[in-house]
Amino acid sequence: MELFERARTVRLRSHHDKYLYADEDEAHVIQDRNAASPNARWVVEPVPHSPGVLRLRSRYGRYLSASNEPFLLGVSGRKVLQTLPHRLDSSVEWVPVRDDGGGRERARGARLRTRYGNFLRANAGLPPWRNSVTHDTPHRHAGWVVWDVEVVQAILAGPDSSDAGAGAGADDPSPAPPYKPPSRSPSPSPAPVPTSALRPPPHHREEHSAPFRAQPPPPPPGYIAPPAPGLYRLESTESFSVPLHKVEGRAIHYHIGDDDGDVSPDEEPSYLTFNGTSLEELLEMLKEETGLQDAIMCSRSPINGKLLPLRLQLPPNNAAVHIVLVRESSKVAKAFA
Repeated sequence: MELFERARTVRLRSHHDKYLYADEDEAHVIQDRNAASPNARWVVEPVPHSPGVLRLRSRYGRYLSASNEPFLLGVSGRKVLQTLPHRLDSSVEWVPVRDDGGGRERARGARLRTRYGNFLRANAGLPPWRNSVTHDTPHRHAGWVVWDVEVVQAILAGPDSSDAGAGAGADDPSPAPPYKPPSRSPSPSPAPVPTSALRPPPHHREEHSAPFRAQPPPPPPGYIAPPAPGLYRLESTESFSVPLHKVEGRAIHYHIGDDDGDVSPDEEPSYLTFNGTSLEELLEMLKEETGLQDAIMCSRSPINGKLLPLRLQLPPNNAAVHIVLVRESSKVAKAFA
């Protein structure tokens, strides 16, 4: 697709005016409005011998990957992650498809399809769907799989690049280094260099020779070098007027337990941010989020793992809280009386 043919680095803006964002944990992918962050930039790597197929690499050197892991049990969407596989397979390959449904106002719109027919999808709604990214074949909300492509760094065509049918990165003056899988064992340390080898012989030493200077260490993994002379940058001045967001409040992770208060070990907790101070406020917020009007907040004892109702106060310093919600009519709730 021509939107990616001359692109070295891009931002992908969703239907919700948020950007595809590599989370700081170097594993998850979310949506965020901070366009100025380097986490919203993705390096485009064409797949050799596969015209029109590309990989997207985050600032951490990890690839946008369509996993087989369900986002939630019972739904069709699957997780999209940052991964560094030992072998680059089809899970990190994406086929951009131009979206013509929006007319001229969506001229930069594209859908990113996996090699198996799913599309990269930006979700919305209540947690855990809010700001999440999955891959799916949508039956509704078709606009949620359309992304606006913003070219941050483009490849400048050289004067002798006349082959229009070549791959997208064929004339790139500074192509990406060949992929090397992560090593499973540490490499042996090099032998120490004698100090005498770093000094020239006495009869070759000049009186005013420059002192020996150590070389700087190599850049960390995921470092994106500045553009070569053959590159030019296309930056929107409005992008850098976006203020950096500040996360406030307390992180609340919660499950909904069954009649015995048990939770499946494979079930991931739901998440919300709480800005209040009392248990009563938190309980009302959880009732609104879950729709359970007869819920009781519980926590697990660190000694025996049993559920205990929360009746005192929240931990100090906005520490994160892990909660299990049970109904008042449940068997475990009757044991609290």
